[in-house]
Amino acid sequence: MTHIPIEYFDRIDQKLQELESLRPLPASAVKKLREQFEIEMTYNSNAIEGNSLTLKETYLVIHEGITIKGKPLKDHLEAKDHQEALGFLYDLIQHDSKPTLSEHLIRTLHQLIMKKTEEEYAGKYRTSNVFIGGADHTPPDALQVPIDMNDLIKWFIEKQKKLHPIELSALLHHKLVYIHPFFDGNGRTSRLVMNIVLMRKGYPLVVIQKNDRKKYYQVLDQADKGNYLPLIKFIAQSVERSLDIYLKTLTPMTQIREQFQLLSKISPVTSYSTKYLNLLARQGKLEAHKQGRNWLTSVEAVDRYVKKRQRKR
Repeated sequence: MTHIPIEYFDRIDQKLQELESLRPLPASAVKKLREQFEIEMTYNSNAIEGNSLTLKETYLVIHEGITIKGKPLKDHLEAKDHQEALGFLYDLIQHDSKPTLSEHLIRTLHQLIMKKTEEEYAGKYRTSNVFIGGADHTPPDALQVPIDMNDLIKWFIEKQKKLHPIELSALLHHKLVYIHPFFDGNGRTSRLVMNIVLMRKGYPLVVIQKNDRKKYYQVLDQADKGNYLPLIKFIAQSVERSLDIYLKTLTPMTQIREQFQLLSKISPVTSYSTKYLNLLARQGKLEAHKQGRNWLTSVEAVDRYVKKRQRKR
């Protein structure tokens, strides 16, 4: 297995340290961020799987209890179930900073995600074989699932102190969707399980965006074939985005905040074109994060990239 160069995580770890240095964090600001990320996570994670609610509609369903005309009841129930699963996850991290990953915990998260839509199968391993539309990978035989899940937990226990949390969470995410232990809800469950690993190490909730759905499936497909590097880099970028948003919001006004802007705004004050900055951002070489479909970076981030290149020369 090809491990990602450890220095790739240095930048992200530095940002995590910056966030830690700001503690104790202002309770009201943290509460707003948590609400923002919960809605984002619920919307994006469900939308990746085909839920038709928009971001705003997801908010209205969860916080206002409004029924959206013309949208399926199932989509409303999925939003409420996912929100409840997230609440469970936050409580778990808050009351136990090092929750033990177990089959029971994974099944509990699945049970919460599927409670109102697939009550019969919620929290239960599949009992027949399945095929994933559009994917080359065929999940293991149903009889193999309990064995593979047991092996997954053993693997996690062995690797949790050997791998960086981002690499560990990315590989765990892939292994879980590869086994495909449930009839439905495998992706949503895997993204929550991934976050348990990250959040217990102090990272904010990490959201995989619907706009990145095609790339997300591509890197999972590459991991199916044994190439894990693209998936790890993809998850790392999602982690960095969450950290950037938290730091932007929580850094005191007395400290200088980096202004993350559209690449087209940054390009004129640097020696790089917007197109080249986009390439660097996608490759993970430049500190940047996505807002909707657009990449954002800062002048300082470009300066750091230039200095790093000069040092290597």
